Amino acid sequence: MGMRLATVITPTGTTAAVLDGDRWRALPATDLSSLLAAADGDGRWDAGRIASATGAELTGAVPVSPLPRPGKVVCCGLNYGDHIRETGRELPTHPTLFAKFADTLTGPRDELVLPSDAQWDWEAELAVVVGATLRRADRDQARAAIAGYTVANDVSARDWQYRTLQWLQGKAWDASTPVGPVVVTPDEIDPVAGVDVVCRINGEQVQRGNTSTLVFDAADLLAYVSTFATLRPGDLVLTGTPGGVGVAREPQRFLADGDVLETAIDGIGTLRNTVRLTA
Repeated sequence: MGMRLATVITPTGTTAAVLDGDRWRALPATDLSSLLAAADGDGRWDAGRIASATGAELTGAVPVSPLPRPGKVVCCGLNYGDHIRETGRELPTHPTLFAKFADTLTGPRDELVLPSDAQWDWEAELAVVVGATLRRADRDQARAAIAGYTVANDVSARDWQYRTLQWLQGKAWDASTPVGPVVVTPDEIDPVAGVDVVCRINGEQVQRGNTSTLVFDAADLLAYVSTFATLRPGDLVLTGTPGGVGVAREPQRFLADGDVLETAIDGIGTLRNTVRLTA
């Protein structure tokens, strides 16, 4: 049974929730991070446990950042063929990985308040939510442990990213990576068959790619990461961005103060974040 899960804020506080038609219903946890941690029992992701715990209808519920406390945020760079070509690189034989921190994440409608003295670029991405503990998993085990998919934008400070060969300092700025608005369970969409990943700035489409062209798909990435680091429920893995980023354009283009950044994935939803550059 497909579900759309979220962490929502209501007049009485925050709660994990599931969408029932056009209405949100409470789930027995303060947020999805807590819900996923509690649902991990026998190492298999079981959406039925969540569905059976559906509670009262919520009034005035608004989705916020769905996973406030991921233990790990792992990202894959250079994972779409067109993006790899625009950077002048060859197709990789292993995933190119880097990490973020929980403080990097922000909500689907939050303003992106960023320093004006950096070059801010966009990277629309499909993100994978881990639903069960994985350690040295094979591909089938990794696929079975996917709790769902959500939308992310790996907004990057390019001048900081390219200061060294290591990308961390360009990728881990506080509240720079919007995520959400919901987590859609795997029976709702099939990224291997292909879903479109789109980025727009002030209504202008700047990126469109399809997940069927990923070099390493979600199961590949979870299995690979689990070889060296245990993945746990609520961890987040970003799968990479398609071509069309600003740094690869001629001339280069970066986000400006007041820009409205929209990130959309078919079957999941849209992030809409206004950029606020500050001194």
